[in-house]
This record gives sequence, C-alpha cells and structure tokens, in this order.
Amino acid sequence: MPTTTFPLSRRAAWLGFIVVIAASVMDLLDSTIAQTAAPAIRRDLGGSYAAIEWISAAYTLAMAVTLMLGSRLGDVLGRRRVLLAGIAGFVLASLLCSIAPSATALIAARALQGAVAAVMVPQGFGLIRELFGDEGQQKAFGVFGPIMGLAAVAGPLVGGGLVNLDLLGTGWRAIFLVNVPLGLAAIAAGRRYLPRTAPATPGLRLDAPSVTLAMVGGFALVYPLIQGREHGWPAWSFALLAGGVITLTAFGLLQAHRKRQGRAPLVEPSILKRRAYVAGLAVVLGFIGAMGGMMIALNVMFQTGLGFTPLACAVATVAIPVTAIAGSITSSALLAKIGRTTMHIGIVVMAIGLIVVDLVMRSAGGGVTAWDLAGPLAITGFGMGMVFVPMFDVILAGVAPHELGSASGLLESIQQLAMSIGIAGVGTVLFDSVGHGHGAVAFVGASDHALLLAVGFLAAACAAVFWLPKHARAAHA
Repeated sequence: MPTTTFPLSRRAAWLGFIVVIAASVMDLLDSTIAQTAAPAIRRDLGGSYAAIEWISAAYTLAMAVTLMLGSRLGDVLGRRRVLLAGIAGFVLASLLCSIAPSATALIAARALQGAVAAVMVPQGFGLIRELFGDEGQQKAFGVFGPIMGLAAVAGPLVGGGLVNLDLLGTGWRAIFLVNVPLGLAAIAAGRRYLPRTAPATPGLRLDAPSVTLAMVGGFALVYPLIQGREHGWPAWSFALLAGGVITLTAFGLLQAHRKRQGRAPLVEPSILKRRAYVAGLAVVLGFIGAMGGMMIALNVMFQTGLGFTPLACAVATVAIPVTAIAGSITSSALLAKIGRTTMHIGIVVMAIGLIVVDLVMRSAGGGVTAWDLAGPLAITGFGMGMVFVPMFDVILAGVAPHELGSASGLLESIQQLAMSIGIAGVGTVLFDSVGHGHGAVAFVGASDHALLLAVGFLAAACAAVFWLPKHARAAHA
C-alpha cells in the first residue's frame, strides 16, 4: 500500500479532517440523542422500564469494553483502513437500529453500534497528526473542541426535533437514519482524502484473552444493576456483580503476567500502581456516572411524568450544555493558576445545582415546570463544564510518557463504563421509587430520589480529587 508523505496539501488535509469530525460527531450524537428519545421509543416498541436504561447503556457499555481493542486495531492495521471500516459498521448498525421491530432488537443493534464506534473513534486523534503533522495539529484541535461542544449542545435538540417532525412517518427511527447519508458521504471523502500511512505496529498480535476478560467483566457489572430490579434482586444478580469484580481483577493480573513474559499487554500494568491515576479512575466513575444518571432521571421525569415531547424535553434541559460551555471557558482560564482545585470547584457547583433542583422539585411536586428548573440546571451545567477541561490533563499528569497511550485508552474506556453504571444505578433508584405509581407526582418524587444518588456520585468524585496531581499535565511537564 502506498504511504502518504508530509505535508499534505492544505485543502486535502482539511477535507480529511472533516471525515474525522463526521465520525466523532456521529458517535457523540448517538450517545446523547437516544437518551432524549428513549421514553418515546419505549412507548412505540413496548418493553419494561429497563428498556429505557438499556437503549443508552447498551451503546456505552459495548463501547467501553471494545475501546482498547479499537485503539490497538488502528496500530496493527492502519488508522485509515480501520476508521473507514468503523464508519461502514456504524452505518450498518444505525440502519439496523432504525428498522428494529422490538425493544430487544433495538438494544442489540445499539450494542453493535457502540462496539463499532469503539473501533471508529480512537483513530481520529492519530489521523489528525497524520493529516497536519506536529506543527499543524494544534490548529486542528482548536477547531475540533468547539465543534464537539456544539454537537453536545445540539444532540438532544436534534434528537427531539427529529422525533417531533416525524419525517415520512419515521418518528424516532429518523435519529438513526440520519447517520446513513452522513456516514456514506464520510466514507467517500475518506477514501479520497485520508492519508495512506503504514501501520504503527503491523506485526503485533491482538490479545484475545485480555479483550474477552474486559468485555465479560464490564458486562457482569452493568447487567445485574439494570435487570436485577426487574427480577426482584435475585441471588444471581449479586453473584454476577461479584463475578464482574473478580473478572476485572483477573484482567489486571493477566496484564502483569504478559508484561513479565515480555509480551505487549492491552493495558500497561504499572499505571495501576500509581495512586494518583487510580484515584483519577474513581473521579471519572463518580463524575461521569453522575452525568449519565442525571440525564436519565430528567428525561424520564419530563417525558414520562410530565408528558413533554422529546423536543420540549431537550429545550427544558438545554441550559445544561449551554452553560457547560461557559464553565469550560472559565475552567481553561483558571487551570494554570489553581490546578486540580478547578475540579473541586466544578464538582461542588454541579452538586449544588442538583441539590437546588431537588429542593425545587420537592416544593413544586407534580406542578414543577421547565422554567422552575432552568436556573438550577444552568448552575449544574456550569459546574459540569468546569470539570471537563482539566479532568484528563490532571489525571494523566503523573503518568510516565511510555504509559500515556495505555493510560488514556483505559480512561476513555472507564468513562464509557461509568456512563453505563450511572444510568444503571440511578435508573434503578428511579424506577424502584416510581414502583407502580403513575402521573406527575410519582415521577417527580422518584426523580428527586434518583438525583440525590447522582449527588452521592459527585461526593465520591470530589473526595477522590484530593489524590490527583496538583496541576495539569502541561504545567506538570
């Protein structure tokens, strides 16, 4: 295969960059869009309340347990080839989602979608470097960040709008069909403009046992949290949780064993001996778990409890992503001066916002409106945005350069797993609290209890921040 040499023409580099953007936007939209549409999907396809959780959790869980494999595939087979194959798989999975005849079929298609997203997304950062070289990549990343922020804001609105428009009678199915033309256009452009560079490690063998243990362990943690409530918390649900912990422990031991034998581990075992990094994993679990739980609680309350349309629900919660952008800007300005304290401030502000949401809901009960919650949700979003910017840089500050790839890959996987755990944990409290109740009062009260669990997630994350390095990686270096 011929390889591309630097520099690419400016036009070709930016056209190739658009392909990377398209892949990342499809992933970001599909990880947020489905949460907004989940109650409407359940009304159409039927299924239990657990189906609402699985429509989102299946995607993030499958992505979490496949992400490290996806990163490794790019090194072995070449990033261009793997990205294009990932986009093609994402288009196919999206099409399967759009024609799903039942909730079970949709959840299976969502899991496939998450798995191919894990193959597609990790290729982006490496391809940006291949497109622009060391000197030009900073400009590209300066464009990449705001576009991702805009996509995060637009995701729920796009999802709600597509469901409301009911294009050609497709209803919620349009949120998945939109990926088909976007993905096909990205493949056509990618074949022409993405660089044909040689694989970084063409002879490396994939570690199938490690990948299998990671997949089984992640699934064993999330599945009983969602399905256990449906079955009255039988003994098998607790046994499966314990099995998940044991399996992930075995995964860690296998990495150490492979390292001692001189074989390449999927995860560099030395990073798990760094207290600051392990504390960072706890921060991610708590913070991202709170985010996922918060969104399922609000979406269910607004749509199932208060009868909002998906679009109205997206508008009601739009203060969160909008003020998150302002929080991110504030955090960027403060990070060099106060380091990890920025994260403490952000987590505390986010928790205060959720507590005020809780107090407003307790006061208004079934009569709560979107306007009642707009202010508290704006506070919540601002705090959330303050954590986003420094989180990865601070967590990775104490990691050695040779550990950086493995450490960042594991962080990405834990981020996706945390989203699934947050949806499962908070969703369990939410639907347990609803019980057999109906109407606005029941759902507002249940969401009130569920959001308090999200605050608990944030409290754990806030405590773990004390063990992080004091400054971000750029300053630390």
